Amino acid sequence: MMLKTKNEWFIDEKGRTVLLRGVNLGGSSKVPFTPNGATHIKTDFSNHREVSFVGRPFPIKEADEHLSRLKHWGFNCLRFLVTWEAIEHEGPKQYDKEYLDYIEEILKIIESHKFYTFIDPHQDVWSRVSGGDGAPGWTFEKVGLDFTKFDGSDAALVMQYRYDPNNSDAYPPMQWSSNAIRFANGTMWTLFFGGNDFAPSCKIDGANAQDYLQEHYIDAIKQIALKVKDNPYVIGFDTLNEPEQGWIEKKVDGVGAEKLTEELGYTFTPIDAMLTGSGYTRVVGYKEIKRLSIKETRRDEINKQNVSCWLEGADDIWKKESIWGLDKNGEPVILNNDHFIVKNGKKLDFYRDYLSPFINSYSESVREVIPDTIIFFESHPIRILKGEKLTFNAPENVIHAGHWYDGVTLGTKRSMIKANYDILTNKIVMGKNNVQTMFINQLNNIKSIAESNHGGIPTLIGEFGLPYDLNKKEAFQTFKTNPDDAWEKHIKLLTMYYNALDANLLNATQWNYTADNNNEWGDLWNLEDLSIFSRDQQLEPHDINSGGRAIEGFCRPRFIYCAGTPVKMEFNFKEKLFNFEFDAYSSIKAPTIIYVPKIQYPYGYEIKVSEGKIIKREGEQLIYIKVEKGGIHTVNIIKKT
Repeated sequence: MMLKTKNEWFIDEKGRTVLLRGVNLGGSSKVPFTPNGATHIKTDFSNHREVSFVGRPFPIKEADEHLSRLKHWGFNCLRFLVTWEAIEHEGPKQYDKEYLDYIEEILKIIESHKFYTFIDPHQDVWSRVSGGDGAPGWTFEKVGLDFTKFDGSDAALVMQYRYDPNNSDAYPPMQWSSNAIRFANGTMWTLFFGGNDFAPSCKIDGANAQDYLQEHYIDAIKQIALKVKDNPYVIGFDTLNEPEQGWIEKKVDGVGAEKLTEELGYTFTPIDAMLTGSGYTRVVGYKEIKRLSIKETRRDEINKQNVSCWLEGADDIWKKESIWGLDKNGEPVILNNDHFIVKNGKKLDFYRDYLSPFINSYSESVREVIPDTIIFFESHPIRILKGEKLTFNAPENVIHAGHWYDGVTLGTKRSMIKANYDILTNKIVMGKNNVQTMFINQLNNIKSIAESNHGGIPTLIGEFGLPYDLNKKEAFQTFKTNPDDAWEKHIKLLTMYYNALDANLLNATQWNYTADNNNEWGDLWNLEDLSIFSRDQQLEPHDINSGGRAIEGFCRPRFIYCAGTPVKMEFNFKEKLFNFEFDAYSSIKAPTIIYVPKIQYPYGYEIKVSEGKIIKREGEQLIYIKVEKGGIHTVNIIKKT
């Protein structure tokens, strides 16, 4: 294993502190390569068992091109996406050997480029079939659900059904996340994490749904572990991307649920979801972003055609568990409003009672294959940003890998630089400096989660980033006539994001690098376009930077290895002034290494160090600093005038 952890830091084999800065690879890994699973392509998912993800994140023949570019941009870490579906799409225990062999080969090439890599078993709102990505389609069939009825019953909002190029209201941007509170996701996540407690009657091949689903998920990821167990640059495994809690901790009537969700679109309560999924019409509120906050703007009838998405002959799990039933007039009523709140007289906590045991079970299983692997765990980003004190009982040798986004910019696809909205205070923030401070504070809030685990563990922001199709794809049009000015707003925002990361000395992997991104369909998934690279911007294929978007925003000086403990790091983008302060350990003989990108210093730079020997390796865009004395040292870099 190339890295280990010590308190809040990653440490290399020479004792140096390592700062991991990288990208998620890649956005289109959520969908099949063959046939093309891009979400704008209509499908009824009838071929869900016959797909292939070989070619995600890119074909083998393209690997060196993309990896060389990322290395040139100063990245040293990859959050490498795989999905449960990619491994086990054909059926239970039927693993895709060709895909597993492909992953092994791709990761060997990544090893040759010396990227520290951790595996991200990715999911969004459970599955492609329910509007996201992750789990195989057959998981729905196993619990009695007919995914072909999800659209008709509004059990899930699926782009492959709803997208209409002539009607932007049919499938608005960022609507995929609303699936978290609809029936398909509410059912699957509640069963996955809490089936033993909340649906003991739901059995799959003799096992409770919770045990069955978790066992198959974990065993699928173990197939990846078996393929990479001898790869020293695969430093760890994420447990599960942005795990949803289903209806756990929520009242069936939804009272009080507002604090648990900030989803856009229809605001299904658990009973709304259960009944619409069972074929009843319900009136449900609709939320939109208005004046930098999320507000209900209307209420509509849902499932007017009374479509049920239970398979013929299957039990309605939630009715069978007596959560709801029919009154003497045949009208549905709630029978146990606290079903997901209390168990055996004890108030439940999703993180303590369900997510933590899953993390521990997952960690134990993966470590049967790779004993010293690092485990990255996360939770839903909204609850962390709101400052909730979450109770994790994580195992040893773990990383908190929470996510952070500038939510208003992401949701509105407008550059919110001088005015923004603070989810912590529920107030509008005015002024660029105040917005910058807000970003710093929000990231510090995420970092504080790690302090309560094992006396302090490292934090890595597993996802952050911004849409490149801001302001109705304004930059793409500007790029055609004036490429130098196209990314001005993006560079300003990215600079603010990285300033906030630097202020907190945080490890991070930006979302994302999609090798087959294009201007029309973005990352090929649910109208998202957050890739830092696009073939449509690649005017000069022989120029390693060509195709990069807003490179100056993320390609900036930073320390990679520190022969001691980092104290402070900051970069003034306008003045091109970089300052780094660290507490040096004279016992460490290896040098401190700083990345200094030519794109920020095209005419060269000058460097000053409080003490020590400096070696410039400008061809590699690196500086080696070897100090003789322990204690506080400073490094200052300025542009040549």
